[in-house]
Amino acid sequence: MEKYTRKDILQMAKDNNVKYVRLQFTDILGTIKAVEISVSQLEDALDNKIMFDGSSIEGFVRIKEADMYLHPDISTWLILDFEDSAYGKVARLICDVYTPYGKPFVGDPRFILKKMVKRMNDMGFSALDVGFEPEFFLFKLDEKGLPTMEVADTGSYFDLAPIDGAEYVRRDIALELEKLGFVIQTAHHEVAPGQEEINFRFANVVQACDNVQTFKQVVKFIARKHGYLATFMPKPIAGINGSGMHTNCSLEDKEGNDIFFDEKDNMSLSLICRKWITGIIKHARGMAALTNPTVNSYKRIIPGYEAPCYVCWSDANRSSMIRIPAARGKATRTELRHVDGTANPYLALAVILGAGLDGIMKCKDDATIPPVYDNIFALTREQREAQGIPNLPENLKDAIKEMKADPLILDVLGDHTFGKYIEAKEIEWDKFRTLVTPWELEQYLIK
Repeated sequence: MEKYTRKDILQMAKDNNVKYVRLQFTDILGTIKAVEISVSQLEDALDNKIMFDGSSIEGFVRIKEADMYLHPDISTWLILDFEDSAYGKVARLICDVYTPYGKPFVGDPRFILKKMVKRMNDMGFSALDVGFEPEFFLFKLDEKGLPTMEVADTGSYFDLAPIDGAEYVRRDIALELEKLGFVIQTAHHEVAPGQEEINFRFANVVQACDNVQTFKQVVKFIARKHGYLATFMPKPIAGINGSGMHTNCSLEDKEGNDIFFDEKDNMSLSLICRKWITGIIKHARGMAALTNPTVNSYKRIIPGYEAPCYVCWSDANRSSMIRIPAARGKATRTELRHVDGTANPYLALAVILGAGLDGIMKCKDDATIPPVYDNIFALTREQREAQGIPNLPENLKDAIKEMKADPLILDVLGDHTFGKYIEAKEIEWDKFRTLVTPWELEQYLIK
């Protein structure tokens, strides 16, 4: 994370011919919002003087509490070279949302995550490092610029051109991200036709969430320039693999050591790591409406398509919800495989962090959940239940019910966001369940 001062930003804006600045924040559903200003207003923005109408934002405030202020995080200053124009450059600042009384707004997802970071720090941990692995599909746009359901290519895992027809799009995305300071680790075609994955270096949890929001913007922008729609929708096409966003987490102590590693353990995992895993497993169903937040999310986490459906962990079993990658030492981490790209990263990581810390605080040394080595997809429901392996919720309605029943989720989100989020998701489910689909017409219309 760069260390900028107010003076630095004003000078960089001048030196780089920045003419337009986007003040960004995220609503509770994970949608990026922005107030856009001319560079002439940049000093006012850096003085926290830019206001917006919070009553118009999903999950924010009531009409009588409409006025909100944007407080830019100056470490997030970024000149968006890929949006360059003849008039000058565009820059962005990610902002925290404040009330007119100078207090952080309790419904700001970034603030909710920062509260959990403070709880983590108070427990003696210095950082949660997070690395995302976002997958996405590329669909061709028609002559009017509207998306079709025609995928970019017929490729599969690690294919190259000519089978991978969009290799150049993936490459351009990766190179543009590197210009913005991302450290790109791998980029490759995924298993399904038209499906891509680009992985970038981990960061502390707040910066990682900022980064994944920026990543999505760049992916969508560059894809459109090439005539494609990039989507992070978990399951856009039935019958093939969907897109996830595997989420790798590791905790650091005050000396910067990875405290998930213990060379004396038979799996080289510390007791703290096992308690962290236990906490996440115990709250996995309760936080599913945040890690897998849409109706479509539950069409991905079904058997047969490599996505985890069952709540367990392993160091080798890819059918488990939590996997421990082979690397140890400073690279020891837990990989949560159920999270998808429609999740609000700030809220998803807030509840993941809250659940992990809950496990560390409350789980007794001899009560950690053991790993599972069976192929869980091959087990019957009775066999899974006998081993204490629950399903993830099978639809959004069940996920909402589990969220309401888990006090930890309310504790992490707070009354305001918990209530607003539940309300939004119940509306989404109600719209879906009352919809008559083409499948129903095909099956029942003439019977």
